[in-house]
Amino acid sequence: MTYIILIAGLAMLLLGADKLVDASVAIAKRAKLSDFVIGVTIVGMGTSAPELFVSLSSAISGHGDIALGNVLGSNICNTLLILGTTAVILPFGITSSNLRRDIPFGIFLAFLLMLLCSDSVFPHITENELGRLDGFFLLLLFAAYIGYTFLTSKNNPEPEPANDEPEKSLFTGRPLWVMIAGAVVSLAVLLTGGNLFLSSAVDIATLLGMSERTISITIVALGTSLPELVTCIIAARKGNPQLALGNVLGSNVFNVMMILGLSSLISPIVLTGISMLDFGVLILSSVLTFIFAFTLRRKVIDRAEGALLLLLYAAYTTYLLLS
Repeated sequence: MTYIILIAGLAMLLLGADKLVDASVAIAKRAKLSDFVIGVTIVGMGTSAPELFVSLSSAISGHGDIALGNVLGSNICNTLLILGTTAVILPFGITSSNLRRDIPFGIFLAFLLMLLCSDSVFPHITENELGRLDGFFLLLLFAAYIGYTFLTSKNNPEPEPANDEPEKSLFTGRPLWVMIAGAVVSLAVLLTGGNLFLSSAVDIATLLGMSERTISITIVALGTSLPELVTCIIAARKGNPQLALGNVLGSNVFNVMMILGLSSLISPIVLTGISMLDFGVLILSSVLTFIFAFTLRRKVIDRAEGALLLLLYAAYTTYLLLS
C-alpha cells in the first residue's frame, strides 16, 4: 500500500506542476511581471509549503534538527539537483539583476545562516542555537527582500533572456480569475501529491533504519523539494527556464528567512546533528551558481555546468548515506 501511495503522490506532483507552470506564466504575462519575479514569489513560496509544514511541525514537537536539516537539505537540493537538472534539460540565461541582486543575496543568506548558528564561537556558550531573536531578524529581512523585488521589477523592468516562444496552454487568453483559480487548484494538487510521496518515502526510510539527520537532509529534504523539482523540469521543457531559476532562488530565500524564522520563533532550534560540512555545502552550491555565470558561455548555465551540479549533489548524498 505504501508503494501505491508513493506512485499516486508522484502522479499528482506531475499533474499539479504542469498546470501550475501554465497558470503562473499566464498570470505573469497578464500582470506584466517577469517569469523570474513570478517564480520568486507565487511559485517559489507556493512550492515551499511542504518545507513550511514539515519544519513548523518539527519545531512544535521539539525536533529542531529535522526543521533545520530539512531547510539545509532542501536548499542544497534546490541548487545542486534542481538547477542542475534544469540546465541539463535546457541551458538557461541569467539576467544582470540575477547577478547583481538575487544570486549574491542567496550567498549572503547561506553565510548569515551559518553565522547565526555558530554561537559556540563566543566564550561561555557551549550550544549552537537559532534563537527567537534570530528568527525575528530573519522574518524582517524576508519582508524587506520581497518588497524590494517587486518594487525594482515594476520600476526597472528587464527583458528576459532570449528563449524559444513558450507554447500556448489551457490558460492562454482566459480571464484573470480563471488563471488565479487554476494556479490555486494546481498548487493544492501539487502539495497534496508531495505530502503523499513524502510520507511514504519517510516510512520506507525509517524501516530501513536511517538516522534522523540523514532522513531530514536526504529523504525529507528531497521529498519536500519535489514540487520545486517537478515544477522546474516542466518549466524548462515549456521554455520558461527563468521561472525555474526564480522558483529555486525564491524557495531558498523563503526556506531560510520565513520557515526558519517562524520555526525558531516557535521554539529555539538547538543544533545537535547538523555539522559545519552541511553549511559548507550550502555555501558552495550558492557560490557555484554565481561562478558558472562567467564560465563557458557568459550569463548562461550550460548543460556541462548543470551536470557538474548533479555530480556534486550525488557525491554529498552518497557521503551522508555512507557516514
